[in-house]
Amino acid sequence: MLPFNTIQAAEASLGRNLTVAEMLWFKYSANKSDYFLYCHNTIFLLLFYSLLPLPYMIAELLRSRKIDRFKIQPKIKNSFGDMFRCYRDVMFIFVLVVGPLQLFSFPVIQMIGIRTGLPLPSAWEMFWQLLVYVLLEDYTNYWLHRSLHCKWGYDKIHRVHHEYTAPIGFAAPYAHWAEVLILGFASFLGPMIVPGHTITFWLWMIMRQMEAIETHSGYDFPWSPSKFIPFYGGSEYHDYHHFVGGRSQSNFASVFTYCDYIYGTDKGYRYQKEVFEKSREKSKSGKDNISRQDLKAE
Repeated sequence: MLPFNTIQAAEASLGRNLTVAEMLWFKYSANKSDYFLYCHNTIFLLLFYSLLPLPYMIAELLRSRKIDRFKIQPKIKNSFGDMFRCYRDVMFIFVLVVGPLQLFSFPVIQMIGIRTGLPLPSAWEMFWQLLVYVLLEDYTNYWLHRSLHCKWGYDKIHRVHHEYTAPIGFAAPYAHWAEVLILGFASFLGPMIVPGHTITFWLWMIMRQMEAIETHSGYDFPWSPSKFIPFYGGSEYHDYHHFVGGRSQSNFASVFTYCDYIYGTDKGYRYQKEVFEKSREKSKSGKDNISRQDLKAE
């Protein structure tokens, strides 16, 4: 809750007029508790998870020739029932795990210093904090994800997520409850080390959700804005990890590809992509026609 009763008091404390964004924030948050504002994060996660996969679901249901050009594993077709069951199961985990976690993690949020007051962070400050968050999450997630592919971790926990060998948008957070907690730590690490404003925290969680849904969408659209992000993995990159399945020791990266390149865990993917590109060139010349789904190289 803001320690100001009026806008005038807030401006007097800051020694300047409030910006338009700060005026809006004051009007919205002045009489709301910090805990209530923190709970918005869960609301945003549920809302974005429910809405963002819908275009991919519609594409999956339509499955016209034009759409199938962008389907990474075109031999796989998911029904409405398949996708709804996935959504239902994820929502169950949200209620069972994320809800209670929300209740008990608020003291940690207070302790590390994620603030709700004024002034609001500048766009430049938010950019650098978000960059730190994504780099920390990406590197930590790589090693946590890779550790889940050891025999015990995979058999006991990670195999649930790999039930989808051809992932769909709703399957992004589809996982064992323990995996939700383990990989959730990687997402929380950045805000823990470099705490900022709660708006930055909201934005970070929304961005992470958007990225996870896109990389699990099963579609590789050339007009996606993520195509312009350097070293970004994307849907095709992560789809290969699911495509290979439980024995996959490739493409562990969460967002970027540099960890896989540095530690040599993208060799299978690069080999498969090279073979596929050659087969496609032959197909164009009428010499050969090999489906990408027939190339399980690791």
